[in-house]
Formats: sequence, C-alpha cells, structure tokens
Amino acid sequence: MTAPDPSIELMRLINGYQVSQALHVAATLGVADQLKDGPKSYDAVAQACGAHPTSVYRLLRALAAVGVFHETGNKEFSLTPLGICLTSDALGSRRNYARWIGTPGQWRPWGNLLHSIKSGESAVRFTHGMDAWTYRMQNPEEQAVFDSAMTGNSRSEAQAALEAYDFSRFGCVVDVGGGQGLLLKDILLACPVARGILFDQPQVIASVDQVLASAVLAQRCQIVAGSFFESVPEDGDVYVMKVILHDWDDRASIDILRTCRRAMSPTATLIVIERVVGPPNEIPEGKFSDLNMMVQYAALERTRQEFHNLLKSGGFEMTEVVPTRSPLSLIVGQPMSTK
Repeated sequence: MTAPDPSIELMRLINGYQVSQALHVAATLGVADQLKDGPKSYDAVAQACGAHPTSVYRLLRALAAVGVFHETGNKEFSLTPLGICLTSDALGSRRNYARWIGTPGQWRPWGNLLHSIKSGESAVRFTHGMDAWTYRMQNPEEQAVFDSAMTGNSRSEAQAALEAYDFSRFGCVVDVGGGQGLLLKDILLACPVARGILFDQPQVIASVDQVLASAVLAQRCQIVAGSFFESVPEDGDVYVMKVILHDWDDRASIDILRTCRRAMSPTATLIVIERVVGPPNEIPEGKFSDLNMMVQYAALERTRQEFHNLLKSGGFEMTEVVPTRSPLSLIVGQPMSTK
C-alpha cells in the first residue's frame, strides 16, 4: 500500500470543520431518523425534512463519503453503524450533541480560538460579551439543545461509571451539580438500599426530570437547591461530581472541593467523574476537549497529576483513578485530616 501523502492528510484535518457542520445540519434536519426504516431516495428524505432536494442529496453524498450513510447507484441512502448513532433514539445517540456543536453559542466562539490562545481568556466571553452560562440563559432555545446534548452524553457515561465502580456500599449519595438527575437515578436504581440527594442551582432543580419524583424513587431521593460555592448537603457517604470541575479554573475548583470537604465526615468518599488527559501523542479527544473548555469557560481538562494536586489543595487525598469504557474516569478521594 502507498503511504498516505502528509500534505493530503493534513488538508483532511484542516477541513474537519466541514464534516462537523454537515453533521450538525443533518442532525438538525433529522435526516438519520428518516432512514431508520430502510433505504430512501434523497428526494423522499428532503420532502420529509422540508429541505431543498438537490442540496439534501449533496449533503447525504458527502456524509456517505465519510461513512455516516451509504449511497446506492440509484441515489438511495441507508444508515451505517455511524449513521445509526445520529438517530434520535439510538443507544449512544449523538444527534443532540451534533445539533449543539453548530449553535451560535458553541460554533462562533471556536472561530475566536486564537484570542483564547493569546490571552488565556474565554472565547465565549470575547465573542458574546458574557460567560457561557449567562449566554445560554439569555438564549433558551440553545439552552434546551445544550441540555439535551449533555443528557444524551450522560446516559452512556453513567452506565459506564456504574460498571466500573461499586456504589452499593454507600448509604447516602450526594450528587453535587447533578443537573437533571440522570446519574443519581441510575445509581439509586442499581443500589436499591441507597438514598440520594440531588443538589444543583435553583433554576436547574426547577426543571429536574420527573423520574426522580416517581413512586419508585420519591421516598429515596431528596432534591436540594443551592450553590456549591457556598454549601452542599451534609452527612453524605459519597459526594459525586460528574463533569463539574472541568468547567472551572483551579482556583474556583478548589473552592468547590473545599465546600464539599466542609460538609463531609472524615469517612466519606469523594468521586470526581471527569476526563483524564492522556500521555503525550495519544488520545486526542481529551486534549481537544481541553481546548473546548478553554474556549467556553477559560477552564481545562486535567492530567492525573493535576487532579492529585487539585484534590490535595481542596482537602483530599487522591486514592485511585478508575477508568471506564466511556471517555471519563472516576477520580476517588478521601478527606484529609484538618488537624
């Protein structure tokens, strides 16, 4: 086989944004959902999606060339394994994430990555004149897409965490910044004796998934509103934070950890569920996620050593790092003595 031409390979990487935007458009139109029942012609897909037929064909043709769809000789298209993941109800669906990455709140700041690299500041603030949280609050349609994207990611990540770590030894699970409660719900369903406390900001708690209020879980789960910079519920056996610290720089993250430490007994456990940046020249996903945290929040993904240092500054000894089949790992810590 002929070795790939480095210049051509580099050009493919340079044009990667075109694939991202094509996937965003396909996800927004719901193209993959139109193909769930079998192959269809491009014009039938276009009619169902309310789009221009010839343009839809060109979109499908391009995505078929990178393996998302499969094109036959008569311009019909079907789903590939990648395309199945672009449908709304697939296990591990990425449709909502693809919808999110092309929204103005996410897409436009990446055009100002150079500003972040030169200044160390958030490109979102530079682009929109406000932080990412405020921007989404002022743009509820984008907030809804963001929430659905994060929930979609959480479904597979939560199950991966439960497969990798035994939560059954904890009587009370406090999910700090637990959002819609998906992770806590899965923990409680897997651990029938445990009870849980979902803790997040008032505006988040107001829209919590009603599954936590169902007859199955209502007697075992308490929902508490507040700020993790001020206080968190006391007397939990384990305090879980999933993809929270990567939204904050070290100073803010240490403040969050110290808030948790004040609420915890000496025997309680801290579990931080985050990406761990891999060794040099490997695992690009974590390193590009790190750039995204810079763009969005002037924050970061961290290496194992950086987590060790961060937890120590927050009052914890890091005891183990447990990888999962998802991109996330469980960073486990125990409170250090305050003496």
